[in-house]
Amino acid sequence: GKGMSVTVIRPKSFIGPERLGVFALLYDWAKDGRNFPIPGRGDNLYQYLDVDDLCDAIYLCATLDKGLVNDTFNIGAKEFGTFKGDFQAVLDHAGHGKRVVSIPVAPALWSLRILDRLHLSPLYPWVYETAVKDSFVSIEKAEHVLGWEPRYSNKDALIRNYDWYVANLAAFEHASGVTHRVPWKQGALSVAKRLF
Repeated sequence: GKGMSVTVIRPKSFIGPERLGVFALLYDWAKDGRNFPIPGRGDNLYQYLDVDDLCDAIYLCATLDKGLVNDTFNIGAKEFGTFKGDFQAVLDHAGHGKRVVSIPVAPALWSLRILDRLHLSPLYPWVYETAVKDSFVSIEKAEHVLGWEPRYSNKDALIRNYDWYVANLAAFEHASGVTHRVPWKQGALSVAKRLF
């Protein structure tokens, strides 16, 4: 039959210009020469996606034969490391010699839950509850069926976005909100920043 062709793209959290949200916390602390705390050891594998690689996948799905793309595709960085290691790359790139600091999981999550309930933190449960777990998908189907090849690793994507953040800070530093297009108000985390 002549059914409709439907492509489903399942991207990992994607990073790129004007895509800030929680990443602006990391970039702000890195820029200002602060250590960056994370819940747990940070040895969990965590896959991100550069927005340019996402756009490439969308383009391929829009232009390839409908019979090929009538499917579901996971999209993410091919090269990704640990939560701690990839965030450390941003701190290293910032050049202040600062480190990702591990906070024991239970007290870290307990504190973040309280701050969230009191509306004193921009971090919502999905962000901090998943930060301590492995999070990655296989991209083999997209590579083989679409011929899609991601160009950027997690570290590349984070560093490219950090550089964009620093270069464009003046344009949005007085804007804040809860979308991914602006930095989030740090709330009580701005006090914690002084301790690191």
